Amino acid sequence: MNPIRVVIVDDQPLIRSGVRLILEAADDLEVVGEAADGQAGLQVIRQTRPDIALMDLRMPTLDGIAAIRELTQDPQLSATRYLVLTTFDHDELITGAIRAGASGYLLKDTTPEQLRQAVRDTAAGNAPLSPTIVKHLIAGLGDQLPAPADTSERLADLTEREREVLTYVARGLRNDEIARKLVISPETVRTHVGRIMAKLQARDRAGLVVIAYETHLVRPGHSLPH
Repeated sequence: MNPIRVVIVDDQPLIRSGVRLILEAADDLEVVGEAADGQAGLQVIRQTRPDIALMDLRMPTLDGIAAIRELTQDPQLSATRYLVLTTFDHDELITGAIRAGASGYLLKDTTPEQLRQAVRDTAAGNAPLSPTIVKHLIAGLGDQLPAPADTSERLADLTEREREVLTYVARGLRNDEIARKLVISPETVRTHVGRIMAKLQARDRAGLVVIAYETHLVRPGHSLPH
């Protein structure tokens, strides 16, 4: 199996070097490029077409959100996924990154193994959005959420089980956690998630989270699992 190809975009050389060492300690991960700002990141990502771009948010020349927004509009990069790695957990930054097309969002206090696994999960379509990050995301959406009457038809094609799975995805649960909740296999959950994405035309799990709240399948203020 070919390794997962990663580009690191961060304005701090020490962070880039540390992340490279962490990722390349695993046989299934390969760093194929680095960039020190968003503008340089555009060039490196277009040249290398990685599986995953690890993106900082606040960088000179072009910030990470603007870079992600531009890159996700490029049809030649349709297979690339964007995983934010930053020190900032502000509501508006998380919302902006997900709206721009980020598949997952990590903070820089993540452990090395968590980072490696997050890259693998993102490449497999199971990008990391913890319950804490989901809370920030929904807080950032705020008044942008439409009225239920305006969105009720968007979920019409989902089965009851698919709605149930979508509810758990929107609360930040991983596939194995959803499987335990529903007493089904993780493979079955993965199949459900894939079908839900296809039906709702969502790029990834992050998009499903936004749709679940936009359609009021899950409402802000509902308790999240511990």
